[in-house]
Amino acid sequence: MKPHPAPHRPAFDHDAEAPRRRQGWEIAISGDLSEKQSDLVDELLQLEPGSWGTLYFDSPGGNVYAGISLASLIRLRRLKATGVALGECSSAAILPFAACSERYVLPFSTLFFHPVRSSSEEDVQLEEAAEWARHFAIIEEEMDRLLAQFFDRPYDIVRGWSRPGRFFTGREVANLGLARLLEVNGVDLQEQ
Repeated sequence: MKPHPAPHRPAFDHDAEAPRRRQGWEIAISGDLSEKQSDLVDELLQLEPGSWGTLYFDSPGGNVYAGISLASLIRLRRLKATGVALGECSSAAILPFAACSERYVLPFSTLFFHPVRSSSEEDVQLEEAAEWARHFAIIEEEMDRLLAQFFDRPYDIVRGWSRPGRFFTGREVANLGLARLLEVNGVDLQEQ
């Protein structure tokens, strides 16, 4: 049996076994992750550890912790996930996309990298606000390091995408070697 390639390889070379592996489960990660985190976590926990499948992304992101939990489950359960950015895959949604062992984008897909944004109660005391700011500085750095690891890119490069923020088209993502480009021409994913 051929061993599975490293999960964050920089190049997406043609693999003759890829069509066989892409068969299996399919899950859509769409809309705000914050609103769907519980359901998505449950879906990932229902999958057989080490199984093959496809995650389809069309999400503006959401709470950073939702992205962290989904990416962590993909890796901790050794899911052989193929990520496909159908439309938008931004903010916290980039984390589970990056955690996929194979990644694909469409020419018009959009990925938006930006610093972690705070969301808290309206009645926040000064001390609590200061603690949130300290905490988010740590989370921002850790998320950039995690993305650098998943995308197999230098930390400084990934951090540059997030500060102050950067939109990438699917073509740009493919040109950077972060994913392979799919064309919408009637040929299905397995054939491409």
